[in-house]
Amino acid sequence: MRDGHLIGVVIPARNEEAHIGHVLETLPAFVDRVVVIDDGSTDETHSRANTASCQAEVTVLQTEGLGVGGAIDLGHQHLLDTIQEPFVSVVMAGDGQMNPSDLEAVIQPILQGEVHHVKGNRMTTEHDIEQMPKQRRRASKILGWLTTLASGRIVRDPQCGYTATSSKLLKRWNWQQSWSGYGYPNYWLIQLSSQGIEVADVPVKAVYGSEQSGIQPLRFFINVGLMMTVEHHKRAFKHLPRSMWMMLSFLWYVAGYASVAWSFAQPVALLGLPISWWIAHRLDRLAMLRLIGGRTKI
Repeated sequence: MRDGHLIGVVIPARNEEAHIGHVLETLPAFVDRVVVIDDGSTDETHSRANTASCQAEVTVLQTEGLGVGGAIDLGHQHLLDTIQEPFVSVVMAGDGQMNPSDLEAVIQPILQGEVHHVKGNRMTTEHDIEQMPKQRRRASKILGWLTTLASGRIVRDPQCGYTATSSKLLKRWNWQQSWSGYGYPNYWLIQLSSQGIEVADVPVKAVYGSEQSGIQPLRFFINVGLMMTVEHHKRAFKHLPRSMWMMLSFLWYVAGYASVAWSFAQPVALLGLPISWWIAHRLDRLAMLRLIGGRTKI
């Protein structure tokens, strides 16, 4: 417990027998409850989680094929059903890539009443960025740019899943509409923008070892890219009637398409597409800044 809040940790895990025990055994003493979601493991993940020496109460839920996002949703909902509010739910990976010593810093903005959602950022210094494998670094930069476009807020490290969420936000979350796959952090950031909820960014250190990613890059980029495109438009149209800046953004967005049509007669007009969309994005960011501001109440 910290500052009157129970602390829960949600750990999605699939075939993590080599790491799950260490993850549980190194959790800070102030963690009260842990939910491990063993999602279709074919190794000893379940038994290693059950026998690990952990100071917190550990529950292991066995599921089949929920996906990492679906597993995290289940863990959050399990905490809502089983522990007393107020609490903070922290998401940590089962592969040991998240440093437990950062957990205190990750939950602090919620305990201090500043925000209801905190996201870890592994890319705050040049040294941290250089530590990241090159392929992952390139992918993170591309996804950061795309998630910034889709959410209307600057996102430096979109794929870091080290997050903390208040029970108050979890209680009002729409669990019927979620994203079950690896694009889960991106989906949450877009939805939080759509709801006008502030997010705190906290520096965290990543731990890179022998773990293997289950992501298939091409499939991931196609699926998550389509999801972000759809959710971006949903967010924009939701706020269109209530924001002058969003209306202006929409007009410049349409102007981009108009420049494409005009380019058939005047090819140089095609330059209007990137210019118009850049202006539309800046206005979108301004609209979201006005909407979110320093909002902490939900």
